[in-house]
Amino acid sequence: MKFPSLLITCFFAANVYAQTPLYEEKNGQLRLTTEGAMHFAQLPLKCMQHEFPYKTGIVFPDTSLIKSPKTYHPAFYGCFDWHSSVHGHWMLIRLLKTFPDMPNATLIRKKLAENLSAENIRTELEIFRSKDNKGFERIYGWSWLLQLQSELITWNDPMARELRRNIAPLAWFFSKAYQDFLKKIAYPIRVGEHTNLAFGLRLAWDYASLTKDTALQSSIRDAAMRFYAKDRDCPAAWEPGGYDFLSPCLEEADLMWRILPAGEYQRWVKAFLPGLFEKETSLFQTATVNDRTDGKLVHLDGLNLSRAWCLYGIARHAGANSGAIREMANRHLHAALPHVASGDYAGEHWLATFAVYALTVEY
Repeated sequence: MKFPSLLITCFFAANVYAQTPLYEEKNGQLRLTTEGAMHFAQLPLKCMQHEFPYKTGIVFPDTSLIKSPKTYHPAFYGCFDWHSSVHGHWMLIRLLKTFPDMPNATLIRKKLAENLSAENIRTELEIFRSKDNKGFERIYGWSWLLQLQSELITWNDPMARELRRNIAPLAWFFSKAYQDFLKKIAYPIRVGEHTNLAFGLRLAWDYASLTKDTALQSSIRDAAMRFYAKDRDCPAAWEPGGYDFLSPCLEEADLMWRILPAGEYQRWVKAFLPGLFEKETSLFQTATVNDRTDGKLVHLDGLNLSRAWCLYGIARHAGANSGAIREMANRHLHAALPHVASGDYAGEHWLATFAVYALTVEY
């Protein structure tokens, strides 16, 4: 069953509240419904085996890689670029776990099994082992691959057990690559796009914690404390940048509750984002998108979604002003969700992942 993109927009209009909602509010937080899962699943299903248009990020050491991207990315060749394909696969797995009786579950399983075969993953690994591409998808794509593996590990399902065995060599490789990288990096990467260090560390931490990868955990903890523990007064008023889909301030704050003891985190976050705890804060107004056909400008829809998941996490752990912070998160979701299925590939190939993450993440 395919829901037209208009349904999300109509959900907000007063005259269509009788329709089944794609999400609902529970305990002050917006959560995905079965109908919403069915709707959002259509977007990665539409592109995960759609090879072109494709944006490659690899370095060509010679002419051997001047061929169809599917030959060297047989698992993650769809959805415009490698990382979007990876997190699109993650999203479908999350939806199957959360809503196992979805009407399109059989199709989702079929496509996941086709793409995530052991042979395909072995071929994917070859690019990352090459000298010229050791930094390919560092660290955004690496982190989403670890998140994908975490989703499989926590899914008690025969297909999931097979797929996580297939993915394991790539996840293991990225764990080691992360550790090597964090030994060398001298400064944090505080940007609003793919290379944001705090966002990557957050996803990698969740994987390391789940799998008891103590070496990776230790490496992440050391980097987080080295780069962020003494931070104060994040310049939140400077956000957003015009191309942001991540908030440098909020991603850091969402990472650090994972790293610091509860009481220490509460002191740290109030010093780091003092304006967030004012009675009437003007921080983090929802971002405006003026052209959803522009692949960079539509990033700001993603920013509204990613800010929401950060704010939910901060509200859960900050120890103060939690209701107001959750309401701020909800405002960001309301601003973005009507536009996830915009009808243009610039946003549709990836925004559903951010929507599903924001509407299903647990803290």
